[in-house]
Amino acid sequence: MIILATNNKGKASEIQEILKDEEIKTLKELNLKIEVEEDGKTFEENALKKARAIYKLTNTPCIADDSGICIEELNGFPGVKTARFLGENATQKERNEYLVKQLENVPKERRKVDFITCIAYINQDGEEKIYKGILNGYIAQKPHGDNGFGFDEIFELEDGRTLAELSSEEKNKISSRKIALEELKEDLCICN
Repeated sequence: MIILATNNKGKASEIQEILKDEEIKTLKELNLKIEVEEDGKTFEENALKKARAIYKLTNTPCIADDSGICIEELNGFPGVKTARFLGENATQKERNEYLVKQLENVPKERRKVDFITCIAYINQDGEEKIYKGILNGYIAQKPHGDNGFGFDEIFELEDGRTLAELSSEEKNKISSRKIALEELKEDLCICN
């Protein structure tokens, strides 16, 4: 069994789909309540901090991730503060609208954004490893699509569709989380 350090349903189902050969349990399924402050300076630091906290509590293999978007025109903003840049009480809709507004009238070639996911995995022996995935795209001129979560409705691909306009299967083939999880999956296969 591997514990997944998240309470985000969308993220959990995406990870469980990609790692379908593994027994994955979320914190909620195991009745574990733990809050880890994401105060690291990098996605890697935050992911590792969460994984270490879960491992210390359970002594069970675990996966934790931190992800976010880095917009080139805004010098990498919001980066590691992606989930919190408008404060803890801001909605995802407010965050998306804010970013679209920041890039109003900016041409597409300057709306470049990287979706970055860092996954920390701690195995049964306490060995730690980090996996990283990056998906390149653009910030859309307005939100569109309704299949997804987070920034999916404003993350536009080269073909003009947002991640929220893809089916779950299509998204799971290209997402930054998928890229990082494929590396983890390879390591899990080697170990099994």
